[in-house]
Amino acid sequence: MRRIAWVAVIVLLSAAVLAGCGKKDAGSVVKQLDSVMGKMESYEGAGKMTLQTGQQPQEYDVEVWYQKPSYYRISLTNEKKDVTQIVLRNDDGVFVLTPHLNKSFRFQSDWPDNQGQVYLYQSLIQSIVTDAERQFTTDGGAYVFDVQANYQNASLARQKIWLDKKTYAPQHVEVSDSNENVMVVVDFTHFEFDKKFEKDSFDMQRNMTSSSLTLPAMAGTDTKSGSNAASGAATSSSAPAAAASASPKPSDAKSGSSAASGAATSSSAPAAAASASPKPSDAKSGSTAASGAATSGTGAAKPATAQTLGTIVEPTYVPKGVKQQDMSDMKLGTNPAVMLRYSGTYNYTLVESRPDDKPVTNMFGDETVDLGYTLGSLSGEELQTLMWTYDGMEYRLASADLPLEEMIRIAQSIPVQGAIGK
Repeated sequence: MRRIAWVAVIVLLSAAVLAGCGKKDAGSVVKQLDSVMGKMESYEGAGKMTLQTGQQPQEYDVEVWYQKPSYYRISLTNEKKDVTQIVLRNDDGVFVLTPHLNKSFRFQSDWPDNQGQVYLYQSLIQSIVTDAERQFTTDGGAYVFDVQANYQNASLARQKIWLDKKTYAPQHVEVSDSNENVMVVVDFTHFEFDKKFEKDSFDMQRNMTSSSLTLPAMAGTDTKSGSNAASGAATSSSAPAAAASASPKPSDAKSGSSAASGAATSSSAPAAAASASPKPSDAKSGSTAASGAATSGTGAAKPATAQTLGTIVEPTYVPKGVKQQDMSDMKLGTNPAVMLRYSGTYNYTLVESRPDDKPVTNMFGDETVDLGYTLGSLSGEELQTLMWTYDGMEYRLASADLPLEEMIRIAQSIPVQGAIGK
């Protein structure tokens, strides 16, 4: 009997040891993630981000640097247009840099505090830790969490996050809307904790001369397959990281109400919108007039030639029930511009201009908006204006009640499109 009792004890102890070394549940993984976050001093990651907006997916090579407590550098490269913009946060503020044009925009913002970013490790882990109804599974060498999305864009409802079982590094992220259409995909090809950065890695002037930047070595292990893969998301338009997986086409975004807005004001107040917008009934009948825009001739809208602007870029996403009404040449201060007006279910204007060359331009607004490939500035209450820049072009999207998520989707559908006027 004594021998049987000892055998039983050994079996029970062995079972306990095996259980401790076996599969982890969601609770134990979350506890480990909380510990990783508490100890984390820095990281470097790279991969491919795909935005499912408009008629074509928008792809960007992404490189992320973070150093505790609040230094960030995000390089976003559009390979099709050979354009790189850098979002930078340091002791001097938050900046969007366009190195090849030697232009920078400074935001009055504490970004990314209280704003989730799909390519930031802190945002991903925070969404896992705070969602009490998280769903958990495994996929090969990865833990997979399905959690509520917590982003500025309210149309993004849920996200699935793949984390490496050994290191807890991110491998893959899919963000979906309420209809389960995948809207954003991020494939990480490289991720390294506790990266040692040079002293001036987050300095604005150094990043403005990014072509001569000596970047940290990015060759690493592919976080999904385990094979060695060189990451390609640097500040220049170098070879991109591995392409993101294909996602289903997004459905039409939820509808909302809006009224047509006027064009923005002069370049000295970049985030401000123009005066009152036309009534929805007027916009639908085609009897609207451009408000706040100093057009040539009699002031009536006319076909845009873009002779003074150089190029016109149209968004490929137009909300359901909305049509482009007209296009007209105008002035923003001393700068030539073009205004595109849209009417229907929503009514809004989009003004495009190439502002005078200034090394640093302040972006004043009530709120900083993450557009995925860059940051924008939102201002106004009844009449809201979303302003952002890309590759030297300044965009101002203005409307009385166009929902923010629709503004974001329109803005995201612009960058890779070609000019329609020269």
